[in-house]
Amino acid sequence: MTTDTTRYTKPLPILDELNRPFWESTKAHRLALQHCSECGKFRYPINHLCPHCLSDKYEWTPISGRGSVYSSIVFHQVYNQEFADDVPYNVSLIQLDEGPRMLSNVIGIAPSEVKVGEKVEVVFDDVTAEVTIPRFKRID
Repeated sequence: MTTDTTRYTKPLPILDELNRPFWESTKAHRLALQHCSECGKFRYPINHLCPHCLSDKYEWTPISGRGSVYSSIVFHQVYNQEFADDVPYNVSLIQLDEGPRMLSNVIGIAPSEVKVGEKVEVVFDDVTAEVTIPRFKRID
């Protein structure tokens, strides 16, 4: 999936030392998460400490990019003018097969057709030269 990167006006993440490996991974069309070196659990959102054991030791590890829809909501109201052309759109919480949950969108179907429990896999939206956003599509 590719967006016209010359006209992307929506809010973008601020890349910093902690999150840059995540965004470099998505730019390469791979999904990688922090993997705790102490307890062995994946974590997301990105953090300095493991929420399970509080260790600060981790490695960035590629994951499958597969999961299921844990919950989803359809936005009909414009809360940010940059998203006005997208209304209605879904914001979905994806339960990744590796454990963590990630907020994103399920694309390729009408927002109202996103169902809890549906299997999904990551796709990559190249929105600018620096930022590629992970989104998800339904799989059978």
